Amino acid sequence: MSSYTLIKKNGRAKRGRLETVHGTIETPVFMNVGTVGAIKGAVSVSDLKEIGTQVELSNTYHLHVRTGDELIRQMGGLHRFMGWDRPILTDSGGFQVFSLSSLRKIKEEGVTFKSHIDGRPIFMGPEESIRIQSNLGSTIAMAFDECPAALSEREYVEASVARTERWLLRCVEELKRLNEKPDTVNPKQMLFGINQGAVFEDIRIRNAEKIRELDLDGYAIGGLAVGETHEEMYHILDVTVPHLPEDKPVYLMGVGTPENIIEAVRRGVDFFDCVYPSRNARHGQVFTHTGKMNLKNARFARDAGPIEEGCGCPACKAHSRAYIRHLLMAGEMLGLRLAVIHNLYFYNHLMEEIRVAIEEDRFEEFRREFLDRYKGGYETDLTLA
Repeated sequence: MSSYTLIKKNGRAKRGRLETVHGTIETPVFMNVGTVGAIKGAVSVSDLKEIGTQVELSNTYHLHVRTGDELIRQMGGLHRFMGWDRPILTDSGGFQVFSLSSLRKIKEEGVTFKSHIDGRPIFMGPEESIRIQSNLGSTIAMAFDECPAALSEREYVEASVARTERWLLRCVEELKRLNEKPDTVNPKQMLFGINQGAVFEDIRIRNAEKIRELDLDGYAIGGLAVGETHEEMYHILDVTVPHLPEDKPVYLMGVGTPENIIEAVRRGVDFFDCVYPSRNARHGQVFTHTGKMNLKNARFARDAGPIEEGCGCPACKAHSRAYIRHLLMAGEMLGLRLAVIHNLYFYNHLMEEIRVAIEEDRFEEFRREFLDRYKGGYETDLTLA
């Protein structure tokens, strides 16, 4: 029986609920990215709860090379290590096959990396990735895959996707084996498979139809937001999502901007993650319902207002734009921390607004109003395929 409940549909937009061993996830949801078990910007787990975080995302490869998944297992798993008792999703390390392209060698068995930290060789295949994620004890493990560049040649993409499909079968078997062991950190660990295919719609569809037969806990769409245009990304979602199970969560990996998220929700996506809000915050860029602003701009030096009027985040409730700008310009960590907290609050509560709009059968109206206000003239009549 699926642990995912489809509560409501408004067009293609889905309002769902995923029950996990670490709590309930209300979807659509944005997962706050803490690559090595922490959100950059000195954001604590109590901060994450205060700003409405449902899911924290960490990375298998990065935790494996530093501090080590075996040590984290000995400490009781990533939840206990972090002090976080809500869901965690771990990325499989497959994206590093893409991002560390100059340091890798791909074979059927898996991928040989050079560590980005000290250059030592690391081998990771489907079994290794799943074993690391099992040691971490995350709520949701991601299947090990290769993420071909969006504009790769068809012949390469076809071979890559076929290999990823074979890797997925190995991931399923390894997780089943580990979940049955008596000393497993989280014997109820879920597995999401990943759809790949670059911008070739026939490869995407064929792959989606193949992996849905495995009846996994959820399905991700990978290999987007890696060089293609927004229009190409939306088209791939248009043609791919209908071939994934409606009664399972769909996760668009590494996306993205508020506009991207709203357009993807419109096409049936449930889960999102991206470093965008926290990374941009560390450079002084913050999000509001009327667009982005750079707090380092001189015009905010005497601005006594909050980042956004009516915002309930800790930064806006207690501090002015002028003060946060002062901290950023002075290189004080508190400035980064407040900006990150605000941006993550904005994203988490944008998802809450989206969920309510779907429940109330007004998602399309919400989408148009948000995008008109946020971007001022953003194209609002993109047609669904």
